[in-house]
Amino acid sequence: MEKADKIFIAGHRGMVGSAITRALESAGFSNLLQRSRKELDLADPRAVSDFFRKEKPEIVVFAAAKVGGIKANNDFPVEFLTDNLRIQTNVISAAYDNSARKLLFLGSSCIYPKHAPQPIPESALLTGPLEPTNEAYAIAKIAGVKLCQAYDREYDANFISAMPSNLYGPNENFDLETSHVLAALLRKAHEAKKNQARDLVVWGTGTPRREFLHVDDCASACLFLLEKYDSPEIINVGLGEDVTIRELAELICDVVGFDGELTWDKTKPDGTPRKLLDVSKLRALGWKSRIPLREGVMQTYDWFLKNVAK
Repeated sequence: MEKADKIFIAGHRGMVGSAITRALESAGFSNLLQRSRKELDLADPRAVSDFFRKEKPEIVVFAAAKVGGIKANNDFPVEFLTDNLRIQTNVISAAYDNSARKLLFLGSSCIYPKHAPQPIPESALLTGPLEPTNEAYAIAKIAGVKLCQAYDREYDANFISAMPSNLYGPNENFDLETSHVLAALLRKAHEAKKNQARDLVVWGTGTPRREFLHVDDCASACLFLLEKYDSPEIINVGLGEDVTIRELAELICDVVGFDGELTWDKTKPDGTPRKLLDVSKLRALGWKSRIPLREGVMQTYDWFLKNVAK
């Protein structure tokens, strides 16, 4: 990429999009196209087409998505499927129609089968049933990957796809109804400490294992892939290490300073038993994460205190 390239970050206000924006700006890229949802509705094909026709971005980073944790995914499968299909199809097709030189599509580790081999290689895609609680979102993301690959195969478009593990960090969603597990636990622990509660209730059994990647590491990987990676084959982006939900909850309580008891609501779903990505492909290219989990949680809690818990 050239520093003067016109780069459109779809979803620039979200956790991932804002991190990618910060990383691009820090690297000296200044010609960044950003539109809020009010300025550009990505679900409107005509609006998206008009925007691309007028602005002609050379690089497109697709970081826009309807996202949520187990509860939100389970409660609103129609919205998670149709909304994501609509916005990604509009952006990917408009990027090709207006001669974008490169597009990076951000998927998710939930695209892999529920009982995929661990750590999960990229080759595990479509080799088994998905986790039912986030199946709708996963299918939408798989469709986005396949659309990028189809544009490459049929039209030789340089559209690449990266699959990040569970992300967290600044601009995370801390709404307990729709947030992911790390953000939800941070907020619960903070409120339990503030209210001097004796215990903190956590969904499930605490035994599932998850990999958590700081969003600034994800943004670093995205810039690396934009510069170094041109294959239509998907590539995993992760820390390469995982923890149990119990270990995560204990770490968060320690960071927050909540010294009550953890209790487990086993009537709630656990989700996929384990979800650790095989990141050997990305590491072989020369990229590795830099932010350890404890350090990242401490940074995220500091951001929460300054921006959410006012």
